[in-house]
Amino acid sequence: MRPATSAAAATVAAVLVAFLPQTHAAMDVSKVVVSASSTESVIEYHSSSRFQIQIPKSLFVDEGYEHREALFGVPPYGGSIAQKVYYTEDKLCDADVDTRGGYPARPNEEDGEMGVWEPPFILMVDRGECTFVHKVRNAQKVGAAGVLISDTTCLCSFKDKCKPENEDDLCEQFEPVMADDGSGADISIPAFLLFKQDADLIKEELKANHVVQAEMAWHIPRPDNRVEYDFWTVPTEHISKNFQTSFQSAALELGKNAFFTPHFFIYDGIANNCHGTDGSQCFTLCTNSGRYCALDPDNRLDKGISGQDVVKESLRRICIWKHYGSDGIGEIWWSYVSEFMERCDSADYFSDESCIADAYKHSNVDGARIAQCISDSGGLDNDNENHMLSNEIRAKNELGVIVVPSVFVNNVAMRGQLSLRAVFNAICMGYLDGTEPKICGKCGHCGDPSLCIKRGKCYEGKVGGVSTSTFLGTLVLSSTAICLIGLFYYRKSQVAMRNEVRGILAEYMPLDEDGEVGDSSEGGFGFAKRPGVQQGMQIE
Repeated sequence: MRPATSAAAATVAAVLVAFLPQTHAAMDVSKVVVSASSTESVIEYHSSSRFQIQIPKSLFVDEGYEHREALFGVPPYGGSIAQKVYYTEDKLCDADVDTRGGYPARPNEEDGEMGVWEPPFILMVDRGECTFVHKVRNAQKVGAAGVLISDTTCLCSFKDKCKPENEDDLCEQFEPVMADDGSGADISIPAFLLFKQDADLIKEELKANHVVQAEMAWHIPRPDNRVEYDFWTVPTEHISKNFQTSFQSAALELGKNAFFTPHFFIYDGIANNCHGTDGSQCFTLCTNSGRYCALDPDNRLDKGISGQDVVKESLRRICIWKHYGSDGIGEIWWSYVSEFMERCDSADYFSDESCIADAYKHSNVDGARIAQCISDSGGLDNDNENHMLSNEIRAKNELGVIVVPSVFVNNVAMRGQLSLRAVFNAICMGYLDGTEPKICGKCGHCGDPSLCIKRGKCYEGKVGGVSTSTFLGTLVLSSTAICLIGLFYYRKSQVAMRNEVRGILAEYMPLDEDGEVGDSSEGGFGFAKRPGVQQGMQIE
């Protein structure tokens, strides 16, 4: 029996969320290495992107500008966007964007108004008044190829370089995170956040009506002939459900050319003051007397799936990977996840042992072996450390994972919509030139890599899985057949009509004395020249 919800429990849950933000609508884009000590935390970013000003040369910076990538949008990994920059003083919080304003100035049009922003372009806008997603979405609607968010507050770490807007403005202790507000799935353009001291220089140049051309570029590290990719999730997030149930075929085809490792986002209960003699401070969110915690997925502490259930299922999947994923492929692990989602992914069956046993059976998992692994790792009861769960917390902090689901390819985090196509293409771009597996050559640039992987051939330019040439050939043959059939019935109807007319006319033909019809020398219609026939056809 789970304890009843109380105001204190709700408060603890809210505090836990506040300490470690988690969103299910975006993926991180930078590798963030966090080194924690008792006195400070130092954050080092290893970005998969680069930002540079190409024109004017006075703003060119060796190695590019320091920046932060948005946790939403779809960047062209392996490519770049190099376009002119417009700066707007509009905050882009209203969908009705004034595309005739901003800098640099453009020539007036016939109506006397300044010309609009000519796409493609990169749009620069100040931070503030609405969410990052809101600004980027409105920029996308007016044709921007990318967005630069200008920070308007100095970071305390840059106070010697940065000039505040007002003398009494306070600096920010922590860098802002361009997080998804939960609605960013429709954003398809990339966005960067520029620190104030750099953004001010660029805005100054634009406000002087000078042309500025910027480059936003992305890459995946390509160290050798094997790509390593990590997937961070929790058993209750559904954003990546289609990915988890469909990527098994890709993982098998990539084989030993790629090494996969699944990870699970576990909250550190000790760091969040949930740890105690019985763990009751955080109620049903934690196991091991408050050491390991997870959010309550249905936000109802007294019913449904609990945080404890999520931690337990996470540990179960870690153990399955330990015993069946040492090859870096994990066919049985993928099978178990698919079977669990199909059979047990509901409040009624999530922690039901018989349902889990059924998922074990259909995925060929040895349940006794997994139970022993859970026990040997430290279990989930009492105030015991579980070394597997502790390892997940440690890995999360070292890599800087703050968002689930997240996929890291060669230690660089991806973002945007999590799909088989996006992850597969990123993996294929992570190989050293000339070392890519054959499946990447076949399906890496295919419009539907999932179908390509299953059939071993790219079906590019297809209509419902049928090649364009086959479709057009079938269409031409069908059209020809219909025309021939139509012509056949047309001629048949004409013959039938002539026979019917002849039959009607024959009823009115006068007979010669010898009983013959007309004179054959006059042809079949010679009777028409005879007066008798004409009289016979008159109607009085």
